[in-house]
Amino acid sequence: MANITSRKSAMILFSTANCIMSHCARLVVHEKGVPADIEFFDPNEPPEDLLEMNPNGNSPTFVERDLVLYDARIIMEYLDERFPHPALHQMDPVSRANARMLIKRIDQDWYPLLEEIQINGDKKAVKAKKMLKESLMAAAPVFEANPYFMSEEYSLIDCAMAPFLWRLPSIGIDIASLGKGITAYANRLFSRKAFQDSLTREERDLMPLNK
Repeated sequence: MANITSRKSAMILFSTANCIMSHCARLVVHEKGVPADIEFFDPNEPPEDLLEMNPNGNSPTFVERDLVLYDARIIMEYLDERFPHPALHQMDPVSRANARMLIKRIDQDWYPLLEEIQINGDKKAVKAKKMLKESLMAAAPVFEANPYFMSEEYSLIDCAMAPFLWRLPSIGIDIASLGKGITAYANRLFSRKAFQDSLTREERDLMPLNK
């Protein structure tokens, strides 16, 4: 394994500049104030030290001494447990399990449609775009019921939602067209300092108002 002791931090998050999963992990780093170096790399040319620790060169990859994690959701959970304040998960097992199930549903229901539109383009993925808009609008009561996603407190679920919502304008979905509840929720997430700090230059360009 590559030696990372010479770096500024014993923790490194390898990230690409416009990967939604990397963005989720970066967001948790900023929300928790994790003292980790964020090292950006070209996904087509992963650095050698990353490949030594993770031959697949996945983004994101988190390294802390002998620990190597390369699944964004596992990284998010680990950082929340490793740095317990502020907590981004409920403490009781039932609430934590429900939160994990909600993130899984987001990953299964909404992320794949976003990816399909990003890959095929707005015009070629008309059906996927329609399905995504309708699914989000059908969930409007969820966004209206609480300040955050089915919760009074900001959580890891919101860390999964914020990078997703931020990318909607780039695929031709105006967040304002999804209803006041989702618009207010999205603005609440986007206005957080940690979210603004998590954005790369490439990600800032995804939102028309930030160009």
